[in-house]
Amino acid sequence: MTPGASRAAGLLLGFAADRLLGDPRRHHPVAGFGAVASALERRIYADRRSRGLAYTVALVGGAALAGRAADRLAERCPVAHAAVTATAAWAVLGGRSLEREALAVHACLDRGDLPAARLRLTHLVGRDTSGLDEAGIVRAVVESVAENTSDAVVAPLVWGAFAGVPGLLGYRAANTLDAMVGHRTPRHERFGWAAARLDDLLNLPGSRLGGALAAAAAPTRARQALAAWRADAAAHPSPNAGVVEAAFAGSLGVRLGGTNRYGTRTEHRPVLGTGRRARRADVPRAVLLARRVGTGAALLAAGAALAGGRSVRR
Repeated sequence: MTPGASRAAGLLLGFAADRLLGDPRRHHPVAGFGAVASALERRIYADRRSRGLAYTVALVGGAALAGRAADRLAERCPVAHAAVTATAAWAVLGGRSLEREALAVHACLDRGDLPAARLRLTHLVGRDTSGLDEAGIVRAVVESVAENTSDAVVAPLVWGAFAGVPGLLGYRAANTLDAMVGHRTPRHERFGWAAARLDDLLNLPGSRLGGALAAAAAPTRARQALAAWRADAAAHPSPNAGVVEAAFAGSLGVRLGGTNRYGTRTEHRPVLGTGRRARRADVPRAVLLARRVGTGAALLAAGAALAGGRSVRR
């Protein structure tokens, strides 16, 4: 078995483990990384871009180097290499847990329990959920499912296909730092700049693939998905979330975007898609679409890893 074949097998096994098991209930490696990142921030924080750049390079570089060491140690034995890749993929993928959270909010709505739905929604989004009605909750869930399918499933698989375990761990480190310090708050406006820009860069290929797969996974609405991507994605403040959210909106036949509140800050997001307002039944539809997108990404990533391994061997 070539390194490309063992990498491909590991990616598929890791994806399957995420689908079957979701995130580890205790001692999640990403939570451990977050604790290290928080401790380092307390020690070296300064309201400067240069200090945030050093922080980002140290943590993302450290994660990638750890992945490289694990890759090198295991690649002489195909079974070990596949197992290490699968373990890393399982640790960084978050599709199953995303699905569970979205459906948990949907279950609260089905019971007519808006306060519980608002509270559960805080597990998915950073916006203020306290004043959302049912339509606002549903829109937030669908947008989160779309964006996080790209961030937590498609993008890590892309980097795993082309860079193996270092790609998986390095990507996840950058994505975690963006969630921790990449927000435009007074504390992190400058310190978190490097983490936010790196996350934007690393998500470029995954978001485009995610948008294309969202169109392909709903063939009867592929034209509408691509039209929403072309017409609306560029107006979104994120160069990546806009692409996949617009594609999901077109594929589902709904309209996303609108006003979001983050504490004292209010953002007016562009309208994505030309369909009707999202409603409760669209949450399981979005989950099913996300599942198809993730499966397509896993198969393509395995194929790319296998082809890359053959090319290198030749």
